Amino acid sequence: MRHSDFWVRMDQQFGRAYARVWAGNHVMAVLGGRTASEALDAGEDPKTVWRAVHETLGLPPSER
Repeated sequence: MRHSDFWVRMDQQFGRAYARVWAGNHVMAVLGGRTASEALDAGEDPKTVWRAVHETLGLPPSER
C-alpha cells in the first residue's frame, strides 16, 4: 500500500480534515504507543498502519 492509498482510506473514514487530526493525535498501542502519523514518519509500512487503524476503529473486514 502506498502512502496515498492510506490517506484515501483515512479520508473515507473521517473526512479529509479530521483524518489528519486523528492520525496525529490518536495513540495506538498496536503501533508501539505511536500515532499513525508518527508511525508513518518513522518508516512503518502504510499497510501495517492501516491495519492498526482498522483494528482500533473496529471496521468491518470489507474495509481492510
